[in-house]
Amino acid sequence: MKKLINHVDTVLAESLDGFATAHADIVVLGPEREFVRRRTVVPGKVALISGGGSGHEPLHAGFIGHGMLDAACAGQIFTSPTPNQMLAAAEAVNTGAGVLFIVKNYSGDMMNFSMAAEMLDVENATIIVNDDVAVENSTYTTGRRGVAGTLIVEKIVGAAAQRGDKLAQLKALGDAVNKATASMGVALTSCTVPAAGKPTFQIGPDEMEMGVGIHGEPGRRRVKLGTADEIAAELTGAVLKDLNLPRGQEVILLVNGFGGTPNLELYVMVNAAMKILNAAGVKVVRHLTGSYVTSLEMAGCSITVTAVDDAMLKLWDAPVHTAALRWGI
Repeated sequence: MKKLINHVDTVLAESLDGFATAHADIVVLGPEREFVRRRTVVPGKVALISGGGSGHEPLHAGFIGHGMLDAACAGQIFTSPTPNQMLAAAEAVNTGAGVLFIVKNYSGDMMNFSMAAEMLDVENATIIVNDDVAVENSTYTTGRRGVAGTLIVEKIVGAAAQRGDKLAQLKALGDAVNKATASMGVALTSCTVPAAGKPTFQIGPDEMEMGVGIHGEPGRRRVKLGTADEIAAELTGAVLKDLNLPRGQEVILLVNGFGGTPNLELYVMVNAAMKILNAAGVKVVRHLTGSYVTSLEMAGCSITVTAVDDAMLKLWDAPVHTAALRWGI
């Protein structure tokens, strides 16, 4: 195992310290590293909080700032943060307008965020993201997994919170964005969790895992490696089948890398996905390409499509200033 770490027991703490130092103009690290929050908390604004296991960077801490999250909790690698972390984060950024949790549909996250919501003595609500169309149930969850579509939910809901929308409005908006979003991914290699010291799964040099989860959990099937066009056809086709979009529908296209895939290849996938979407009569009005919801150093990518209306598109275009996503400012 070759990794730029000092010790497996300190990698998360040292990474959080480095992140907070590198982005000190945007974020502050909470006591005992329980959470990361916006440096400047906005009075009277609904507080948006997310989090999950580490190893998916820049999700979620990289999306803290103007126009997105107010705080995020980092668990150990691929392990949910604790309810106490979430409770501490909520208390740190709540300014009286309520708290909205954005939670990926994984068993540990669901259980711990639910416990935190019950313990929190302020008005709160939860958006559950379950955009992964690959499988209905997996090792980590009951029902569809929450994957790269989480970014789109956080961006659109974050913009609405920034302009002053109320808690109930934000909850309804987040649920609507989630319903309009579908994703599917492919892995070409495994990743190695530092504490394990060996690849999460074994895969042949001429194989790929179709429908893989962001922890390396199995997808639909193991198949022989195909071309970018073939991979995009299966991923994008599954997404389109799930969304059942009418011709002329405007969408956001996110091609997301899993941590070990260069941009050169991600843009090949953009080109391949566009062929499928154009043939289906779907109109891509916004693109986002890069490694935003990763699985350590796993090679592969996911394709996410979100159907948008004018109101959602306006919120997507609204100014954002975070460590990982910045425009309009």
